[in-house]
Amino acid sequence: MCRVICVSNQKGGVAKTTTCINLGIGLARAGKKVLLIDADAQGSMAASLGIQEPDGLDFTLANIMEKVINDEDLEPGEGILHHTEGIDFIPANIELAGLETSLVNIMSRETILRQFINSIRERYEYIIIDTMPSLGMITVNALVAADCVLIPVEAAYLPVKGLQQLIKTIGKVHRKLNPALTIMGILLTKVDRRTNFARDISAQIREVYGSRVHIFENCIPLSVRAVETSAEGKSIYLHDPKGIVAQGYQRLTKEVLEDEE
Repeated sequence: MCRVICVSNQKGGVAKTTTCINLGIGLARAGKKVLLIDADAQGSMAASLGIQEPDGLDFTLANIMEKVINDEDLEPGEGILHHTEGIDFIPANIELAGLETSLVNIMSRETILRQFINSIRERYEYIIIDTMPSLGMITVNALVAADCVLIPVEAAYLPVKGLQQLIKTIGKVHRKLNPALTIMGILLTKVDRRTNFARDISAQIREVYGSRVHIFENCIPLSVRAVETSAEGKSIYLHDPKGIVAQGYQRLTKEVLEDEE
């Protein structure tokens, strides 16, 4: 059984890409077969996995989706790259933004990514999709393709305020397009444990959403070491294995694996 996890939040800078990469590599370190899909035209995941110029890539998620739209055959493994830390990944770049605008006139436009994922899901135990900070058509495609949504939320006022809109969108996709979609949980990120403010925001989220949505027991602490990994092209487990962020993602991986049981 493959589990497709969409990591989504329409607010940028909440550690979506960092969470995708470190959860994915954490699962691979636990012996799971993992594919990461970059569904963000900024190409942040590709850059964070060591690709210097994502916009210079010849084949990305946009090309894969175009082939699905045009009913063209994909070769086995076409467009899938491998990272030295044991995961496969599909990069994205600016071409995805162009594809998003052209999706408007496509039949079954919300299901293009799902059609592709269904064709490869038997090869993996986990497929994790990194989405762009918007609720546009590519993000809707990711939600339609997913089994569940992991929502990273920065422990700050404005990101929390936008959470209601995202949960409404997930509910709409669940009702109209993907009745199997569930919310896996809210993950608090960039938590500055030294401040009362971060603790207050965390408590507020648990109070408002805790009865309806699972909130991960462990949060991801604020640390400059997590930001540095983007430039290094490797995970936090290699960059700072004994640090607080690596511990946070190890605990998150453990929670995701326990949720499987």
